[in-house]
Amino acid sequence: MSGAKAGTGFFSFLPLFGPFVVFWGIFWFIPLFTGLELSLVGGKGSILSTSEVVEIDTIGLANYQSALNDFKFLKSLENTTLFVVGSILITLILGFCLAVVIFRSKRIFHAPYLFLLLIPSLALPGSLAKLFYLFFHGKSGALNQFLIVPLGFEPINWMMNPDWILPCLIFQSVWRWTGLVTLLLYCGMRAIPKWQFEAAALEGAVGGKVIASILFPGVRHLLLFAAVFLMVDGVAAFSGAYNLLGGSGGVLDAGLLFVTYAYQVAFPGGSGRLDLPLAAAMSVLVAVGTACLAYFLLWMNRKEGVAK
Repeated sequence: MSGAKAGTGFFSFLPLFGPFVVFWGIFWFIPLFTGLELSLVGGKGSILSTSEVVEIDTIGLANYQSALNDFKFLKSLENTTLFVVGSILITLILGFCLAVVIFRSKRIFHAPYLFLLLIPSLALPGSLAKLFYLFFHGKSGALNQFLIVPLGFEPINWMMNPDWILPCLIFQSVWRWTGLVTLLLYCGMRAIPKWQFEAAALEGAVGGKVIASILFPGVRHLLLFAAVFLMVDGVAAFSGAYNLLGGSGGVLDAGLLFVTYAYQVAFPGGSGRLDLPLAAAMSVLVAVGTACLAYFLLWMNRKEGVAK
C-alpha cells in the first residue's frame, strides 16, 4: 500500500519536473555527448576550413594528444589556473571581511552597503568589461589619471605590459563577484543562532575571538560553495578577457585564458583554424578536470563534516 502511495506521489510531481528534465536533456546532455563525439572524430589529420569541410572517419585520441602537445593550450591552462586561484583567494578574503564589517555595523546601513557592493554583479559582463577597458586604457585611462600620476609615479600601459595583464583580469573578476560573495556570507552570518553570540559574550569573547570561533565556522560551508562557483566561472570566463584583449591573449599571451584559446582554435575569427574536433577535445579535458576538482573539494568538506 505504501509502495502504491509512493508511486502515486512520484507521478504527481512528474508534470512539475518533466519540463525541467526535458530542457536539461536538450541543452546539457545533447551538447555534452555531441562534444565528446566530436572530440574523437577527425584526429590529427583532419582538414577544416571556412570554405570546405573534409571529413575523416578516423576515431581515436589523436585530438587529445595534439591538445596536450600544444604549447599555447598549456599556456592557457597555466594562465587560467593563476586567474582562478587569484580570483578565488582575493574574492573570498575580501568578501568575508566586508561581510563581517557589515554584519557588525548598525542595522540601518546593511541594505545600502550590500546594494552598492552588488552593482558590479548585476551588470552585464560585456558592459563591465567595456568599463574596465576605459579604466585601464593606455596611459590616459582613469586608473593612471586619478591614482598613478597623482601619486607621482609614471603612468602604466596596463594592457600592453605582460606583467599587468593577468592581474587586471583578476581585478576585474574580483570587482564583479565580491559583492555577491559578501551578500552570501552576510546571509550566512545572519542565520547563526543568537545563543552562540550570547554564550561567547558570557565567556568574555570579543572581536577576533568571535570571528574565529563563531562567524568563520558558521559560514565555512558557504565559503566552499563560493569557491566552487568562482572556480567554474573562472574556467569559463570569456567576455571579460575578450573585451579587454580583443580575442587575443595579449602581449606574450600573458592574458590567454582557456576559453579564449578554444575560441581561437574553433572559429576563424580567432586563428582561422576552424578545428572544431581539437577545440572539443580541449574542452573535454578541462571540463573533466574541473568537475573532478569540484567533486574532490565537496567530498573533503563532507568527510570533515562527518568526522566532526
